[in-house]
Amino acid sequence: MTLIGLDVGGTTMKAALVGEGALVREGARVGEGARADGDLQVLASESRPTDRADPVGGVLDFAAHLAARAASLGSPARAAGIALLGIVDEATGTAVHSANVGWRDVPILRLARERLGIPVAIGHDVRTGGLAEAVLGAGRGAGDFVFVAVGTGIAAALILNGAPYPGTVGWSGEIGHVVVRPGGEPCACGNRGCLETYASAAAIARRHGEGVPAEEVVARARRGEEKAGRVWSEALDCLADGLAATTLLLDPGLVVMGGGLARAGDALLGPLESRLTARLKFRDPPRVLRTQLDDQAAVRGATILARRLLDDA
Repeated sequence: MTLIGLDVGGTTMKAALVGEGALVREGARVGEGARADGDLQVLASESRPTDRADPVGGVLDFAAHLAARAASLGSPARAAGIALLGIVDEATGTAVHSANVGWRDVPILRLARERLGIPVAIGHDVRTGGLAEAVLGAGRGAGDFVFVAVGTGIAAALILNGAPYPGTVGWSGEIGHVVVRPGGEPCACGNRGCLETYASAAAIARRHGEGVPAEEVVARARRGEEKAGRVWSEALDCLADGLAATTLLLDPGLVVMGGGLARAGDALLGPLESRLTARLKFRDPPRVLRTQLDDQAAVRGATILARRLLDDA
């Protein structure tokens, strides 16, 4: 059995083909009592830039390429999971809106089924990543936690009893559009001062300027460069503001930080924890851990969605 997992980000699409065999993540099985979603081997992985000119066509073309590659390996894909950025109606498989790629009300589930000819599951990229952390990663055994992905944008997933909570109409977790600096810099969503405009990887690179990517801004900040230090410090302040509000509202015992910016490691976690503690005067802060799945959380989650389609058939 081969499955397709595809994660559509604002900058990059990442994917994996998985099949039965050796276990994912260095042979570690999922926790006792969990579904055996991790009992799969990664057969191949790929990435390509997100097509900003034709994002829907780019997604469908990449998915079709992955299906063809699975067939070339001698094991045609039986199902696919696609994790999408932005606002996603998972029940209808609709990409409702994304400020980053500009699509609105795209029936991606129907289009993908027609293109691939196999069962397809659609998920929100961060909720799908949170599912993978619950099954395979840093959230195993936690039950309830918040997964925050900081990449091109910022979003969160509330995990309850090991499952992502989508909200009433699938719009939960849009922490990136919480206003942390009223009247501040304009956001692509139409508001001003959103968390995403200060603390996403794209925002960090933009606010520093000079064509320097976020990872290098962090590295320069650690080396003591003044400009990089200011940009990184404000990003951390804004992240702490957003997480403090999340903590006071939801009372999570654990926050798992994912997305590309999580690769900053101690440069992110230590300063973020100290800022969060300073903002929570009357209570202890939640634990803050780095993802165990790096930038593959949503890809792994998408394969879990595909596996469950077949399990539940």
